[in-house]
Order: sequence, then C-alpha cells, then structure tokens
Amino acid sequence: MTRTLPADLTVTVRVPASSANLGPGFDSLGIALGLYDEITVRTTESGLTIKVEGEGADDVPWGPSHLVVRAIERGLESAGVWADGLDVVCRNVIPHSRGLGSSASAVVGGLAAGRGLATKFDPALGFGDDALVQLSSEFEGHPDNAAASVLGGIVVSWTETGPPADAEANGVGDHHTRSYRAVRLDPHPSLRPFVLIPTERSSTAHTRGLLPDTVPHADAAFNASRSALAVVALTQRPDLLLPATADRLHQGYRAAALPLTTKWIDTLRAAGIAATVSGAGPTVLALGTGEFPAELRELAAADGMRVVEPGIADGVLVD
Repeated sequence: MTRTLPADLTVTVRVPASSANLGPGFDSLGIALGLYDEITVRTTESGLTIKVEGEGADDVPWGPSHLVVRAIERGLESAGVWADGLDVVCRNVIPHSRGLGSSASAVVGGLAAGRGLATKFDPALGFGDDALVQLSSEFEGHPDNAAASVLGGIVVSWTETGPPADAEANGVGDHHTRSYRAVRLDPHPSLRPFVLIPTERSSTAHTRGLLPDTVPHADAAFNASRSALAVVALTQRPDLLLPATADRLHQGYRAAALPLTTKWIDTLRAAGIAATVSGAGPTVLALGTGEFPAELRELAAADGMRVVEPGIADGVLVD
C-alpha cells in the first residue's frame, strides 16, 4: 500500500556531471565530473511548484513534464510513497546538450530526491545505489552517464537481458527484461580531466543516428582491446592514456557533424594529450596528469571553447 508523505519534508541533492565513452568504451565507460546541479525538494499539502535557475532555465518545461519532476515521482513510487504536493527548486550548472550528462544528472538527482524524502519519512523505505542505477538508466536507455552520476569516480557499466521470472507462467516468453549494472573504479590519483566546452549544442539522438548498424570485425576487435587498456590506464597506468583512448566505433562516424570537436581532438592528440568526444559531443574530454598547456588554452578560447578542469567527482549526495 502506498503511503502519503507529510508536508514539510525537505531534501537537497547535489549531483555531478559525467562524461561517457572515454574514447573506446561506447555506452560502457564513464567518469563523474565536478560540475554539479543542485535540487531542493519540499513536500507540500497539494499542487506542484517548480523553479529553475541557471542552465536550461529558459529551455525546459516548468511543470509535471519536467524531467526532474518525473524522476522525483518515479523515486517516490519505487519507495512505495507519494506526496500530495511538491515544491521543487533546480539550480543548474551542468551545460545542456553538450555531452556532459545533463539529462542523466537531472534523472539521478530527481530519483535520489524521491529516495531521500522516503528515507526521511521511514528509513526502511530507502533503496540502494544498484536500484538507483537501474531506475536512472531506464530513463536514459543506457547506463554509462547515469551510473557515473550515481556512483562517482570511473564506472564500467553493462546491460543484461533475460526473461522475467513469471514469463513462462504468463506465456510471454518473447518478452525480456533489461537490467542495467555498473561498478565503480577508483581513478589513478594523478589523473586530471579537462573539458573543452563550446557554445554550440548537439542532439544525442542526431549524433547517435549517424552510427552504422554494423562495423568491421577489425574495428570491433580494436575497440575491445582499447577498452580493456583504458581500464588499466585510468586506474593504474596513466602513461597509457593516449593509446587507451583511441576509438574506431563511433567518433569517426560523427566527425563531420562535429567539426570543431574533431579539430580539437586531433589537435590535442597530436600534442600527446588523450582527447575524446565527451558522450555525444560537442564537448571535448581531455585526460592527463599535468597542467593543460597555456598556449592550447588560448587557442581554444579563440575558437570559442571554454577550458574547465572540473576534477573527478564522487557520486550523488543527499542532505
């Protein structure tokens, strides 16, 4: 039976940005980055009020269809509770449509807020991070960004499919459930991420649509080896970051749609800096152990690219 939360329960959630793929790890590798959105939610007697500050304030719906609101409601439902009214304030810092996981962060933040409200009402109602990864990935359709925002650090994520437990009894053997899984890896202590954020935006749906249905076996084998090497480079051997971030599965197919991104990936890699498309772009992710070269920073600024060192973040926090 669903239980109704009392008015005036409040939680504040701080959720990090993320970068996915890290070169060869398409839809599987991710890293949490120290750019944070903050969501404050208070239960009320009735109705919905929502206020959005910062990134996306003029671009997103301020009502029940808002992604954060839908995620809060899903989090409450998963905990077996409901709220007659909600007051929601979103303070956004993560750039939208730049390949930094803003939608995943919104979903993780909303779900974590719902879990946090339920836990304040009754600690026995909370659900774990594995469930949070599952629920947020269901919104996203893949777990790399969402898992990074949940768990922090570096994540390896994957998807499992199988028939539901009652499939045979219900005669639905062709239906399969999808489970999203992830594990956190601790990054090498000297690892430093930088992001080059352009003013332009991109559509994940558009850039994903540029990918072919099949790829050559040699390219698949190449990426399998480089993804494995990336785990080693990110956690133990950062001197291997440049070869470990090479890719043949997705970046080349998207290059024509992301000319500035492609230019800067090529420029940085030619300078010995491991650079990749951050998610679906257009942000560039650079990974290294030293300072970002001043001369390259100036050239990037001249191209309209903002260079930021966000640091590697821990996962979502709820107060």
